[in-house]
Amino acid sequence: MRILGIDPGLNTTGYGVVDAQGQRLGYQASGAIRIPKGTLPERLKTLFDGVSTVARQAQADVAVVEIVFVNVNPQSTLLLGQARGAAIAALVAQGLPVVEYTALQLKKSIVGYGRASKTQMQEMVARLLALPGQPGPDAADALGLAICHAHAQRGLAAVLAADHAPRAARRGKADTLSATQLRGMRTRGGRLIG
Repeated sequence: MRILGIDPGLNTTGYGVVDAQGQRLGYQASGAIRIPKGTLPERLKTLFDGVSTVARQAQADVAVVEIVFVNVNPQSTLLLGQARGAAIAALVAQGLPVVEYTALQLKKSIVGYGRASKTQMQEMVARLLALPGQPGPDAADALGLAICHAHAQRGLAAVLAADHAPRAARRGKADTLSATQLRGMRTRGGRLIG
């Protein structure tokens, strides 16, 4: 599966392309779309056109975009949301399905710590993809998004495979938890809550 990661921004938008086959990850491309100063509509058009071009060239199976977090400055959050919208619209216009992850999910997946720094992200992305050097911060986030999605898909595939195992293979295993497994667990309204 080829995954295109997009880290949207109104000044710089990072992109990264990764091939994922089972446990193997292969670096394909990364970079940044630089958006010159101008009016907001001009900048959004430049972003839309740049992401469209990258999506066409990448020939990816899926695109991954970071979810906007609420910033201290509401104006910055609104502008970032508009940049993100332009990027998503460009991806959808190219026929790509779009998946979203938060910055916390991204950092936990790549570094193992939700408050990891940009430098830590760059170092881990370089290690995971066996790159000769560190990618730029925007490209590292975009590559990280692609890696995060590859990890999530691998986990989902394992869960689905286990769920669809033939009944004969699961014979002898109860479909309910034993008393030992339930020890220390609590329920509310008939639902297990931990």
